[in-house]
This record gives sequence, C-alpha cells and structure tokens, in this order.
Amino acid sequence: MASQIWPSVITLLALLVLIWVSAIVGHYRTKCNVKAPATTGDPLFERAYRVQMNTIESALLFLPALWLAARWGSGYVVAAAGGLWIVGRIVYALGYLQDPARRSLGFGISSTGIIALMVDAAIGLFRAVIS
Repeated sequence: MASQIWPSVITLLALLVLIWVSAIVGHYRTKCNVKAPATTGDPLFERAYRVQMNTIESALLFLPALWLAARWGSGYVVAAAGGLWIVGRIVYALGYLQDPARRSLGFGISSTGIIALMVDAAIGLFRAVIS
C-alpha cells in the first residue's frame, strides 16, 4: 500500500492541473465573449484552449507511464518524474498564455518526466520478464 502513495499524490496533482487549465478556459471564454461551442475567436481564448487540449494530450501519455513505473519501476523515479510533469505543465501553461513562443521550456520539462517514467517502467518490466 505504501508504494502507491507517491503515484497517488502525483495523480491527484495531475487532476488538479487538469481542473486548473479547464478553469482558465472558462475564464477566457467569458472574458473574451467566446460562446460555446466555438473554439476560435479571441487569441487569448485560443491560447487557453490550446493549453487545455495540449495538457489533456500530454496526460494521456503521462498517466499510464506513471502507473507502469509505479508498478515496475523505482518509487523515487516515480515521485521525481511525476513532479517534473506537474511543474512542466504549469510552466507550459503560464508561458503559453503569455506568448505561445514561451511554451518550449514547460514542454521540455514535462516531456522529460514522461520519458523518465517510460524508461523506468521499461527497465523494471524487462527485469521482471528476464527473472
């Protein structure tokens, strides 16, 4: 049970990030008067919408990688790499909202987290298969 604490904490934080970016979209939809179901209009709204969609897309890779690493990898890697993804997505969102050209740092940080989780899971799973 204790081995699931960090992946569970990271998953909860990831869900909070997803809720946060959704709230940003709602804020800009109202502020920019973009009526649903429109997804284009004001550039500020479009940036917020892209942040949300890109974060959802990233989460589709992140969450399975996190739980595979939680099962087969190192708990330290899970905590550190999961934290990287969280921080990266926040940096990504804040940068992209200011200027789309400023999204690269956050993308790199969060992608590093996903890659670390995938490598950790693959190594652990490989060890399990050969033993």
